Amino acid sequence: MKISIVVPCYNEEDVLKETHRRLMEIDCLGMDREIVYVDDGSTDSTYEILTGLAEGHDNVKVIKFQRNFGHQPAVSAGIAEADGDAVVVIDADLQDPPELISTFIGKWKEGYDIVYGHRVKRKGESIFKRFTAWAYYRMLSFIGGSFIPKDTGDFRLIDRKVADFLNSLTERNRFLRGLTAWAGFRSIGVDYVRDERFAGETKYTLRKMLRLAEDGVTSFSDKPMMLAFSFGAVLTLLSLVMLVLSIIMAAGGNGLGGVYIMGSVMLLILGAILIFVGILGLYISRIYDEVKNRPYYIIEKRINL
Repeated sequence: MKISIVVPCYNEEDVLKETHRRLMEIDCLGMDREIVYVDDGSTDSTYEILTGLAEGHDNVKVIKFQRNFGHQPAVSAGIAEADGDAVVVIDADLQDPPELISTFIGKWKEGYDIVYGHRVKRKGESIFKRFTAWAYYRMLSFIGGSFIPKDTGDFRLIDRKVADFLNSLTERNRFLRGLTAWAGFRSIGVDYVRDERFAGETKYTLRKMLRLAEDGVTSFSDKPMMLAFSFGAVLTLLSLVMLVLSIIMAAGGNGLGGVYIMGSVMLLILGAILIFVGILGLYISRIYDEVKNRPYYIIEKRINL
């Protein structure tokens, strides 16, 4: 039996050798291992380091993207190329401890199809990052993603049938932790403390985090559109009430007060229209991405594959 470890990398030259050392030292509970590194268009010496790690080691495989396509495409490419009986996804920054993979394998051997890491504490992250991560999963649960485990990332083990399921999907805007939960495979979480980065800086900018959040929301719920309809109906009713009040005030001789009220109501309605047109635009943009049917990623080079 074989375990495949997929490691997406983007400008991780400062940490890769330590990451590789720890991945090679973990106890795989009698299973053969392969490590599939995916270079997501790095601009530093990441690819050169990966080439050195793979030299003379057939179980170390490298995929190089033609440019930076993003974390979820990199993970998807690694899963597509992995051929193990189970696949582990772990980032290269060592915030998720590689040693926990042994526990994942043990749970998988007990019969679980998905074993995911559940973050009980996050070291070295700002209050803003911790709060937004906490709030996002609660918001996602509220609008229809209650089946997605809270406070988790992509650090997980998936069975071969789960990997085959993901490989069969054709959608482009993927939220992998949501897709694996949505499919209903037998899952279990393992609590752990997320460490600080071993070296370097985070590659998940605020823009990338917001993009991932959009994918999670729009992939699994249409409630934002329903919310837009409901909120629009309430605002319309409110504007009618305010219109009646302004007419009464104007009839009583207070014309200026009526003007102010009407102006406020119009601005409120305009703001709401702009917000919810934006929400509809998110869904339309996802449809546009799907119908273009462009490749999810482009592989420039492969090593040992």
